[in-house]
Amino acid sequence: EVQLVESGGGLVQAGASLRLSCAASGFPSDDYAIGWFRQAPGKERESVSCITIIDGSTYYADSVKGRFAISRDRAKNAVYLRMNSLKPEDTAVYYCAAKVIKDRWSEWGQGTQVTVSS
Repeated sequence: EVQLVESGGGLVQAGASLRLSCAASGFPSDDYAIGWFRQAPGKERESVSCITIIDGSTYYADSVKGRFAISRDRAKNAVYLRMNSLKPEDTAVYYCAAKVIKDRWSEWGQGTQVTVSS
C-alpha cells in the first residue's frame, strides 16, 4: 500500500521560506514520480512541481519557477519542496501526490496548509 505523508507547512510572512516534505512508502520500484499540488480557497487544484524518482527530472509551474526547488532523497524515500520568496498568492493547501510513470496521479497525501501573510 502506497502512503504519502506531508509535513512542513505553516504561517510565514511574504518573502520568507518554507520547506515541505513528503515521505513516500509502499512503491515496489523507483519508476514513479512525486508531485506537489496546491489548492487555494475557491480555486481549482493546480500543479506546482514534480520530480521523477529514478532520474530526478523536474517540472515547475511558471508561477513558481526560480522560487521553488524540488529535490529527492532516494535513501529516505522522501521528496522536498523548498519554497523561497513566498508571496501571499502562494497561500494554499499543498498536497503531495504520486504516480507510476506514464500513469495518472493516483495517490494523495492529506495536505499541509501554507499561509503567507503580506
